Amino acid sequence: MTRAIMIDVDGVMVHSHFHPDPARRRHWDEHMLIDMGVEPAVFKTLFTGGFDAAITGRTSLVETLDAFLPTIGYTGSTLDFIGYWLERDAEINLQLLDGLRRLRASGDVRLYLATNQEHLRANHLWNVLGLRHVFDDIFYSARLGVAKPAPDYFARIDARLGRQAIAPLIFDDSPKVIEAARQHGWEAALFQTMDDFTGHSWIAERIGR
Repeated sequence: MTRAIMIDVDGVMVHSHFHPDPARRRHWDEHMLIDMGVEPAVFKTLFTGGFDAAITGRTSLVETLDAFLPTIGYTGSTLDFIGYWLERDAEINLQLLDGLRRLRASGDVRLYLATNQEHLRANHLWNVLGLRHVFDDIFYSARLGVAKPAPDYFARIDARLGRQAIAPLIFDDSPKVIEAARQHGWEAALFQTMDDFTGHSWIAERIGR
């Protein structure tokens, strides 16, 4: 019986500086001040309120950064800055990638990325990093017009998937997303280490530990 498996990106498929556990954060921006003339802590203020419109597809990342970057002293090309960001914030979790390939070989899964992203980074993940070779599709917030953990996020994925014989299973590093997915009727597993994936009973039956 085929099952839809959903994998979050930042903190799960990609090592992230947003991970809830500070010890597991990857700081892709540690050389930003030297390379781009922007203090990383100041750049992070982008995510305290001005980024929601890009994440849900109501505005573009270029427009968002065109407005934001001059306010923090950056005077270069917005596109250069985006290129710098996308190239560095892209360290794939290779252990998980290997596990997903083994799971896919079991033959009874469909693999999807389920993530809050704007359009440019979603394209970078899919085409430049090559995750399209592992996953069947990417359900990202700017495409769906709503971000996790809003209930409509899960409902819109359900509408695209069609009727499922077994509830989707999502791995995410956010307890709020886990709770929202369960409320929606999905199975959800909090991902902190690789053991959370390989130790899940449904996964372990297919790939072992």
